[in-house]
Amino acid sequence: MNRVQHPVDNSPHGGPVSRSWWIYRGTGQPLPDIRLADVLPPPPGWRTFDGGPVMHGPLLVTGRPGIGKSTLAYLMARELGLGRVLHWGITSRSTLRSGLYEYDAIGRAQASLGRRPAAVPDAEDTAEAPPDGGTGAGIGDFVRLGPLGTALLPYELPRVLLIDELDKSDIDLPGDLLHVLENGSYDIPELVRPRHHESSARVFTDDPDTTVTVTDGRIRCRAFPFVVITSNGERQFPPAFLRRCVRLDVSPPREDQLATMIAAHFRDQEGRYDDMIRAFVERSRQSGGLATDQLLNAVFLRTAGIRKTTPP
Repeated sequence: MNRVQHPVDNSPHGGPVSRSWWIYRGTGQPLPDIRLADVLPPPPGWRTFDGGPVMHGPLLVTGRPGIGKSTLAYLMARELGLGRVLHWGITSRSTLRSGLYEYDAIGRAQASLGRRPAAVPDAEDTAEAPPDGGTGAGIGDFVRLGPLGTALLPYELPRVLLIDELDKSDIDLPGDLLHVLENGSYDIPELVRPRHHESSARVFTDDPDTTVTVTDGRIRCRAFPFVVITSNGERQFPPAFLRRCVRLDVSPPREDQLATMIAAHFRDQEGRYDDMIRAFVERSRQSGGLATDQLLNAVFLRTAGIRKTTPP
């Protein structure tokens, strides 16, 4: 079995601590010569989800707006090779169902009526008529899985799901998420009802131009997704929800960290913008917080020759 090596760090007690068990190292670079399925730890007995590898609980990332909380999900997916990030942007109108799936009932009704034979069938014919009214379109053609619903499909490796700015949601949504996050499964009632004559349906997913087969209207994950939930700290979440999360508070970057960011994006500009960094940190302190990309944009403008002397 391949092993992922990580540098040895110093513990708060003064001694070196081996990080050889770390899988994600925060470099943002794909793991070389590593098959992720070989190094993921086994799940605990109560979180097996049919035997697949598992991540233990959602990661709740809090911090002021513009600090880079959402970026963590993309770094994770890129470094571990977990594919496209499934992004669920939360608004006050978001519901659990909208994250799981959408059903176009109007579209199905219009498709059925638009191609129904003109003659009115008798009662016996109606009993035998297909549910699509003879259009040839199955019910799955009118179902699309949302980001959360797609993340819970039975993949071999976990998908990365970003639930962005959950604190903007309706007050009930965090609680509604608990059942799905605990069970790793959900039903689509519109597919459960006709399962006796249409046991499987091909439905669209949140991934572009991708469909999957759903059997008996139930979806159950195999590898529980790596869920990153971001919050700007604008509200408190229920204790039952917080208990199920791994919590990470992202502090504003220090001057040396900002300098490292600028050096990474503008490789030939290292050390040239210390005055802008100091001005940015001071203005951020006075205004209650500025987004880091505002500094990067200011440096880009100066680099491009549009602004030469004025700090951000």
